[in-house]
Amino acid sequence: MNDAAEQTAPKTPKVDAQGRAYGTGRRKDATARVWIKPGKGNITVNGRDVTKYFARPVLRMIVNQPLVALDRSGAFDVVCTVVGGGLSGQAGAVRHGLSRALDNFSPEFHKVLRSGGFLTRDSRVVERKKYGRRKARRSFQFSKR
Repeated sequence: MNDAAEQTAPKTPKVDAQGRAYGTGRRKDATARVWIKPGKGNITVNGRDVTKYFARPVLRMIVNQPLVALDRSGAFDVVCTVVGGGLSGQAGAVRHGLSRALDNFSPEFHKVLRSGGFLTRDSRVVERKKYGRRKARRSFQFSKR
């Protein structure tokens, strides 16, 4: 058998004894651990409801993007813990972890998630401050006199 035939072998779902799939997501300084299982569509972030944790509608939209792309909005219960960073980075981390968990739950989702760009980790992080400058690139104000 050649290498091409081995690569096209069907992926198996990675589901634990409770029927949950796991995914780790990262964005900026935030890291999210996400577990999904079939359910009514409840999303819990750090023990709180997603509407309470991510109060801004834009952040909730970011979190729900993988489920909307798959047309599975109310099909999974999502439980996640997220640490580090701010709310925007945390929402991106949850989205990334949810996408990975969905990919582990059912390999049929892989093509849609990959084409939507949900499985790619956004590697952009804040640039460090340099010495002799006010910020990473901003110089101190020039004074002629």
